[in-house]
Amino acid sequence: MTTLTLEHANLVTEGAMRHAADQGLRISVSICDPGGRLLAFQRMDGGHWAAGYGSQGKAVASAAFARPSGVVAELAHVPIMPAIAEAEGGHIIYCQGAVPIFVDGVHVGAVGVGGGSAQQDEDCAVAGVSHLALKGPATASIRRD
Repeated sequence: MTTLTLEHANLVTEGAMRHAADQGLRISVSICDPGGRLLAFQRMDGGHWAAGYGSQGKAVASAAFARPSGVVAELAHVPIMPAIAEAEGGHIIYCQGAVPIFVDGVHVGAVGVGGGSAQQDEDCAVAGVSHLALKGPATASIRRD
């Protein structure tokens, strides 16, 4: 698999939402391809409407740089970063809460989460990719740096 299928994206979403439920959170989860285009989205019952925008924007940031969005956020003050966001159409959100997805070492997309704290969102995203590794391609992984 060198692309992220809808079936696999749904596994990521399932894992992220299961982790959120265990933590008492109500989140939104967005999965996008490496170009930042939305592949799957779900908002848990009772989740805040704005968290959907946050989850998508963080997923786009993570996908664009193939890094966790929290790492990308540390570079947000660099002058080129707002220019990239503007050129992309303003969908990027430089904030912690998304991680890239790799399968067989190939960047296939990213998962972004909104609705908790920045760390809770990232933990849910990581749980989603871990669920994919358990139920889907065993070689699914994230990049932490």
